[in-house]
Amino acid sequence: MTLDRPPADGGLRDRKKRRTRTALATAALRLVAEHGLDQVTVEEISAAADVSSRTFFNYFPSKDDALIGDQAALNARFVARLGEAPPDVPALAAIRAALGEVIEEMQEDRELWLLRMDVVMRNPALLPRLVAAGAEAERSMIDVVAARVGVPTDHVFPALLTSVTGAAFRAAALRWAATAGARSLADLVDEAFDTLAAGLPDPGTPKPHPTRTPS
Repeated sequence: MTLDRPPADGGLRDRKKRRTRTALATAALRLVAEHGLDQVTVEEISAAADVSSRTFFNYFPSKDDALIGDQAALNARFVARLGEAPPDVPALAAIRAALGEVIEEMQEDRELWLLRMDVVMRNPALLPRLVAAGAEAERSMIDVVAARVGVPTDHVFPALLTSVTGAAFRAAALRWAATAGARSLADLVDEAFDTLAAGLPDPGTPKPHPTRTPS
C-alpha cells in the first residue's frame, strides 16, 4: 500500500511544508535526546531547524506536539483504510492490511521514528498525549469493526479485537526499536498478527497435523 501523494498543482508547496515539519520534529527530538525534555525550548528547536519561532507554531501547537508527531492524523488514515477494506476480508486480516500505510511511513522515516520512540520511552510525561490519541483511534476503530462484522458497538468482539491488535502492533514496534530497526517492522508485525491468528499458542507448540480423510 502506498502513501497518498499530494496533487500535482500543490506538490512543491506540500513537499516544502513536509520538509519543514520533519526538520522541526527532528530538531526537537535530537535536542531533547541530548539535553532532556525540560531543558529544551521552542526557540532552540526553531534555531536548530533554521526557522523562526513563529514558523514553529505554524506547524506545532507546542514542543510536546513536535516530539510525538501528528499521531491523530496517522491514526485517522489508518481507520480510513480499515473502512475501505473489502467486506469479504476477515476483520483481523483487514486490520493488518490497513496498517500497511502506517508501517510504510514508519519505515521510510526510520531514524525519525526510532528516535521518537526512544525519547518517549525516556520521558514518560509525553505518554498522556499518546494515550489520548490512541484512545480516540480505538473508539473509531471499534465503530468500524462493529459495522464490518455486523454486531453492536458494545459487543465484546470489536473492543477485544481492537485491543489485541493494538497490543500486537505495539509489541512489534517495541521489538523494532530494541534492535534499532535491524528487522523489518512489517515482518515483525506479520509475526505478531500470525501469532494472534494461530490463537496465541505457547512457543514451541507443535503445529497440528492437517485432518486427513480416511481412505
